[in-house]
Amino acid sequence: MLFENIKLAFSAMRGSKMRTALSLLGIVIGVASVVAILTIGQSASQSITESIAVGGLDMITVYPSYGQRTTGTFTEEFSDMLIRDIEGIQTVLPQNNSNAQVRYGQESMSASVAGVLSDYGTVLKLEYADGSFFSALDNINRRQVVVLGSTVAETLFPDQAAVGQYVSLFRNQAKSYLVVGVLEAKDATFNLSYDNTVFIPYNTYGQRFSRTSGVGAYVIKVTDGYDTIEVSDRVTAYLDDIVGTDGYNLFSPASLAEMANQITGTFSAFLAAIAAISLLVGGIGIMNIMLVSVAERTKEIGIRKAMGASPNVIRGQFIVEALTLTILGGLLGVALGSLLSFAVTNLMDWSLHLSYASFILAMGFSMFVGVFFGWYPAMKASRLDPIDALNYE
Repeated sequence: MLFENIKLAFSAMRGSKMRTALSLLGIVIGVASVVAILTIGQSASQSITESIAVGGLDMITVYPSYGQRTTGTFTEEFSDMLIRDIEGIQTVLPQNNSNAQVRYGQESMSASVAGVLSDYGTVLKLEYADGSFFSALDNINRRQVVVLGSTVAETLFPDQAAVGQYVSLFRNQAKSYLVVGVLEAKDATFNLSYDNTVFIPYNTYGQRFSRTSGVGAYVIKVTDGYDTIEVSDRVTAYLDDIVGTDGYNLFSPASLAEMANQITGTFSAFLAAIAAISLLVGGIGIMNIMLVSVAERTKEIGIRKAMGASPNVIRGQFIVEALTLTILGGLLGVALGSLLSFAVTNLMDWSLHLSYASFILAMGFSMFVGVFFGWYPAMKASRLDPIDALNYE
C-alpha cells in the first residue's frame, strides 16, 4: 500500500510539474539555508579552534604584573609550588623575554630573545630544520648558546647553514652565542612569534644577558585527561589568594576557543532558526498544492471510496503524497546546502566540516512540515461523501 501511494504521489507531481516545482522551491530553499548556515558555522568554529590550537589547547600562560616581578613571589621556584598545590598541572616552564639586535657579519635584525629551560622545545613540540634545542647542562652552566627561529635564520644566514656559527646579541653590550639549532617555520601564538625569536638558556638569560631574578611568564602544560579550563580556574583561584586579581594576567587558548565556539554556535543557531521560517512558507505552499490536488481528484476519491477504500486509506494516500513532496525537497535542499557550504568554506579558506546534525534536523523538520500541512487536505479528502464526489464537476 505504501509503495502504491508513493507511485500515486509521483504521478500527481508529474501531472502538475510547474506547481510542484514552485511548492518544492520553498522546501529546498529552507532546508538548504538551514544546512548551509549550520555547516558554515561549524566549519568557522573548527577553523577558529584549529588556529587557536597552534598555541596549545592544553597550555596556560601566566604573566606576573610588572610590579609583582621583583617582590620575590614569582621566582623559578614558584613553578614547583604550582605543580605541588594545583591538581592537573604536568609541567610549568618559567621564561623571560625582551628584544635585542641579532647580528651575523653584515646581516642584522631586531628579534625577541626568550630565556627558557631546556625542555621547552619538547613540551611545546617544536620541530627543527637543523640541529636541536640546547641541553639541561647548557642551562646549568649558563652557556652562551642559541636556537634561532626560521625567519631569524633566513635573514642572518641566507646562503649557508646557521648551526655551528656564532651570532651576536646586543643588549647592554654585544655577546657571541653559538647556534645549536634552527626551528622549522611555526605560526605565531598569542604570546610569542616563534619565527622571529631566538631562544637562549634560562640561566644564561638571567645571569649574562639581562641580569634579572624575576620571571616574566610561566607556561603551564595541563596533564593529559584534565580539562584545561577547569585547571585554569584552579590556577586563577590560587593566584588570587597569593597576589590578588591585579597581580597577574592569565591566558588560556582553550578558554578563548570555547568562547569563540559558543559565539559562533549561538549565532549559527539564530540564523538557522530564521532560515527555518522559509520551511514554514514552503509548508503553506504544500498545503495549497494538496488542497488543489484534492479538488482536482474529487471524482477519483469518490471512485476509490465507492470501491471500498476507507477514510484511513484515503487520508494515508494524501499524507504520503505530502511527505514524498517534502522528502524530495529536503534531499534537494541538503545537496544544495552542502554545495553552498563547500563554496563558502573554499572562498574563506576554511576546512569543511559537514554538520550531519543539520541534515537530520532539516530533513526531520521538513517531514514534520509535510505531515502538518498535509494533514488538513488529507482529512478533507477522507471525509468526502462518495456520492457527492462522483457527481462533482
